[in-house]
Amino acid sequence: MLAEIRELGFSRVELSHGVPVSLVPGILEAVREGVVKVSSLHNFCPLPSGTDRAAPNFYEPSAGNRVERTAWLRQSLRTLELARCVGANCVVMHGGSVHFRFRSPAPKLASRNDGDGMQRGKALQRLQKRSAPALSRVESQIRHLLSEAGEEAPCLALENREGILELPLDDQFPDLLGRFDPRHLAYWHDTGHAEIKRRMGLLDPLSRLEQLADRTAGFHVHDVHANGRDHQPLGSGTVDFAYLREFIRPCHHVVLELHPRVSGEEVIASRKRLLDLLS
Repeated sequence: MLAEIRELGFSRVELSHGVPVSLVPGILEAVREGVVKVSSLHNFCPLPSGTDRAAPNFYEPSAGNRVERTAWLRQSLRTLELARCVGANCVVMHGGSVHFRFRSPAPKLASRNDGDGMQRGKALQRLQKRSAPALSRVESQIRHLLSEAGEEAPCLALENREGILELPLDDQFPDLLGRFDPRHLAYWHDTGHAEIKRRMGLLDPLSRLEQLADRTAGFHVHDVHANGRDHQPLGSGTVDFAYLREFIRPCHHVVLELHPRVSGEEVIASRKRLLDLLS
């Protein structure tokens, strides 16, 4: 797997949340042999037992159930341990979600055809109110994780999400990140997720990066087709990648996060497009 990625022109990789434990010995061997370097991991890596497919939300730090939060902590520590083994200094994480048994505000917020701005505003207020206790649990879990992992732990990076009910909500990032040492908790910007939220009228990607520029650890870069399908080759969708030039720095991790069905030729073309943009 890593040799194929190297042949496509990459010397560094991010290990995703779809890596089964069966691949770990080969990954460790490839790293020892210098096939590639691993810059970052995406929690959970390797996959939790009980699933055979990508499952970054298999356990959530926001869960009201203490057993699930304990499992999240245990599995996240496993990811950090693998990060140490492969020399990665950053772990990308999801922050959980808010759950509604009835009358979820998500449909109201997702629709830009709804002319009743007041109703949309009320839906957002309801979501923000419900999110408060869940976000408090997220903060507590991150503190537990950092405490268990120790001072030498890789930096944790919370990713902006495309799901309306996923945490942190877009306006909650600055306050939450501000309560942690930037060496321990950072922001991770996903261009596709930001584009999906932009289309909903819920996020301005440029303003987000301006606000969190000094807390940003890295980027997932991919395009979004007009039909909403993300993780597509650069230039095939509606993302205007030009805004990235102002924010990407040599210290950042920049990851092409493309769908497995994207061809090798499209991967190479996307890499070239990104390098041309940054040059």
